[in-house]
Amino acid sequence: MWKEWFYFTKGQRIGIIVLLTLIFCLLVVDWALPYFLPDTKQSSDLFDHQAKAFLDSLQTLPTNRFDSYSSYQTTRNQYPKTYEKKVLPTPVLSRFNPNELDSAGFVKLGLKPYIASNILKYRVKGGKFRKTEDFAKVWGITPEKFNELLPYIAIPTEIAVVAPSQPTRIVKKDVILELNSTDTTQLQQIRGIGSGYAKRIIAYRKRLGGFCNVAQLREVWGMTPEIYAQIAPHFTVNAQAITKIIVNRASVERLMSHPYLNFSKAKAIYELRRNKGKLTSSEQLKTVAEVDPTTLSKIEPYLSFQ
Repeated sequence: MWKEWFYFTKGQRIGIIVLLTLIFCLLVVDWALPYFLPDTKQSSDLFDHQAKAFLDSLQTLPTNRFDSYSSYQTTRNQYPKTYEKKVLPTPVLSRFNPNELDSAGFVKLGLKPYIASNILKYRVKGGKFRKTEDFAKVWGITPEKFNELLPYIAIPTEIAVVAPSQPTRIVKKDVILELNSTDTTQLQQIRGIGSGYAKRIIAYRKRLGGFCNVAQLREVWGMTPEIYAQIAPHFTVNAQAITKIIVNRASVERLMSHPYLNFSKAKAIYELRRNKGKLTSSEQLKTVAEVDPTTLSKIEPYLSFQ
C-alpha cells in the first residue's frame, strides 16, 4: 500500500521536475543578486549624510537671512532718503492782489495748488474779493495761513461814486473800449473782468485775427452767459482792424490755425484752390462739402481773395 503513495503519473512527474527546476533557479538568483546590485548599506549611509546636511541648513537659515537683511539695511542707510519726504519750496511772501494774481503766484506764497485752483475757479465764475476778510473764505485756507498772508493782501480801492445824501458805494469806472485795440490792463477796468479773463480775451483775439463783433466774446474759454451780459455793453468793435487770411496763398496749416477751421475743412479749401486755380470769392466755397453754411458765415469776414 505504501508504494502507491510514491507512484506518479507521467504528467505528475513532469510537473514535479518543472517545480524543482524553478526552485533551483530561484536559489541561484538569490545567491547571485547581491553581486549585481549596489551596496544598499553604502546607499543608505549616503542618504543619511545628505539628509543630515539638509536639516543642518534649515537650522542655520534664519540666522543667515537675518544677517543678509542686516547687511541690506546697513547698505541702504548709507544713502540719503530724499525720496521719502518731498521738500516743499519755502514761501516767498510779498504784496499781492487776490483778484489778479495767477496760480503760480499763489503757490509761491505757500498755498497748495488745489487752493490756487479754487481761487481761479471762483474768479472765473465772476467772484471778486472786495475786502481782505473775503480771502479767508476760500476753501482750504486755514486761519493760520490767512493770518500769515493778511499783511500782504493788497486790494486796491475802486473808484467811488458818492452822493451827498447817500452812503459811499464802491463801483468800477464806466468805460467803453474798442475790442481790437484794448489791452489787458484796460480790460480789467470793467467789472467782471479779472486778469484771467483779460488774458483769455487777448489770446482769443490773436487766434481769430481780431473780433468782428462783440458777440464773439461768448466763444472765449470760460465765458459764462452772466459775465457776457455784464461786460458786452462796455465794448465796440472796429471790424476793419482784423487780420485776414489770403486764401490763394495760405497753406493748410495757416488755414487750420483759425479757430473756425479744423484740418478737414482747411484741407478741403486748399484742394479746391489747387484744382480750380485762383479763387475769387467765398461763393466758391459753398461747393465744399466739409464747409457747412454756419462755418462759412463765421469764417467769411476773415478771408481775402486777392
